Amino acid sequence: MDFGMAFRMDKTLALLVDIRASQLNGCAFCLDMHVKQAKIHGERELRLHHVAIWHESPLFTPKERAGLAWTELLTHIPREGISDAAYAEVREHFPDEELSELTWRVAAINGWNRMNVAFRNVPGSLDKMFGLEKAGLS
Repeated sequence: MDFGMAFRMDKTLALLVDIRASQLNGCAFCLDMHVKQAKIHGERELRLHHVAIWHESPLFTPKERAGLAWTELLTHIPREGISDAAYAEVREHFPDEELSELTWRVAAINGWNRMNVAFRNVPGSLDKMFGLEKAGLS
């Protein structure tokens, strides 16, 4: 396997994954940061509001929906594991390299969420350092 990975996840999808995992994990610091990053990246505000209700929202592409479903499954892995049906669904939209990157992305944001929740980092406290004040959300 080439760990340099030629595929680079679409920035929009990456931010949606980070936002959804942060919502599920109750990580205010990360949620605040990733919403601001998405806004700077040009994401529409309505889509940002709809991430929490993506199951019902018509605003996401089939690939984004598959990525969000995978994010939820890996964030709260069911006791019985990942079903064959769930795996088949994500594989319809993500070939090997992309699924690998998506899975690593979910694992990474879950780790960051846990650290930021544990250390009670304050939302917005590093905005200036990360240039997030450009989002115009304060």
